[in-house]
Amino acid sequence: MKSVLIGVVILAFAGGGGLKELTASSHEQDVVSGRVIYSTICIRCHGIDGKGEGQMKFTPPAADLTSAAVQSKLDARLFKSVHDGKSNTAMGAWREVLSDDEIWDVLAYVRTLAPQ
Repeated sequence: MKSVLIGVVILAFAGGGGLKELTASSHEQDVVSGRVIYSTICIRCHGIDGKGEGQMKFTPPAADLTSAAVQSKLDARLFKSVHDGKSNTAMGAWREVLSDDEIWDVLAYVRTLAPQ
């Protein structure tokens, strides 16, 4: 399994024009907790194996979380996508449902979906 490297990353937020520091909390990421959350929330769209083949179908389709395009993204970019959602897709913002620590846990699990 790839180790999850969390650090301070500077991101430019679209629309705001400003910069914001995005950091993981002191909470140690928990892959098991992330898997439970994924199985409860994310599986409907991203599927059991993360390939985007869940029960729900969208245009554009749900992201294949096992793909190089997703797995090569910085942790902070993935966090932002889950936290704030992605425009022009069905990926909504989960910041009202999941705590920051829960999002980091899900991302730790998503990293385990990378092809070996």
